[in-house]
Amino acid sequence: MALVPMIEFLRPERLWWLALIPLLVLLYVVLLGRKAARSRDRGISNLSRLLPKQQAWKRHVAVGAAVLSLAALNVAYAQPKDQVDVPRDRATIVLAIDVSRSMMATDVSPSRLDAAKAAAKDFLGMLPERFNVALVAFAGSASVVVAPTVDRGLVSRAVDNLVLAPSTAIGEGIYSSLDAMALAPPDPDHPNDPAPGAIVLLSDGYTNIGRKSAVAAADAAKQKIPIYAIAYGTPNGYVIDQGRQQPVPVNHQELSEIARISGGKKFSAGSSGELQDVYRNIAQQIGYMKVDQEVTETYTGYALAFALLASLAVISLGARWP
Repeated sequence: MALVPMIEFLRPERLWWLALIPLLVLLYVVLLGRKAARSRDRGISNLSRLLPKQQAWKRHVAVGAAVLSLAALNVAYAQPKDQVDVPRDRATIVLAIDVSRSMMATDVSPSRLDAAKAAAKDFLGMLPERFNVALVAFAGSASVVVAPTVDRGLVSRAVDNLVLAPSTAIGEGIYSSLDAMALAPPDPDHPNDPAPGAIVLLSDGYTNIGRKSAVAAADAAKQKIPIYAIAYGTPNGYVIDQGRQQPVPVNHQELSEIARISGGKKFSAGSSGELQDVYRNIAQQIGYMKVDQEVTETYTGYALAFALLASLAVISLGARWP
């Protein structure tokens, strides 16, 4: 049983006390009606003329807040639980970066590759310390540049040393990422349990060599390794090839398919700032998992806040200010 979407209760049978809330509201309305009727029948007494007139809205606030406080207490009594973000203890992240020649385009300042390097190094600092991180570079072929490690400095230096190469083989980049994932060291506490993993793949181009990226994404899905694909660059990007301007637009469709097939998510970034935002979003999704957790304290706090409001309203009704 749930009163609020996404919220369940450990002791839902205790919620029947909430049935008293409408009765209390109805009683208050009846008393107000009787008071109004009595005033019409008897008129205003001399004593009523001498006493300061109470403001009706203050009474309504006091009663309303008191009723809401009781309702929140009852919800807390039923021990509500909700999904909360909890940091993952460990995982393996493979950072796969496209280093094809189209990454020399300057539509992202100072160039796609230089901006990607800076954002990738920032991304390393967003991940929990116990996460293993691997680096894969791909162009016409792909290779594991750094095997999974918790040494962020090692990965960062390897990112700085990435160089451009011809062609684009996104599928090979995915397969090398899966190879890197297999190199992740086991958890000493649970050596037989594979750590959760994900591939963060950044590319701006089209696959023009190697195995198909859709087939590679399907193999990643079989291993339960989602791919967070980042389409990087703008539609107006170009490079100079043999003195001629060569357009290098981003292939959003291919990267969307990779993310969909693998069970991951596709992002787009057309500037270094947008890329940093994308990495921050991915770090939040990868670094945390949603778990059910009792949130009784939250509703107890709501009850306390409403009770305080009701008390202030009652004090205001009885106060005599100079």
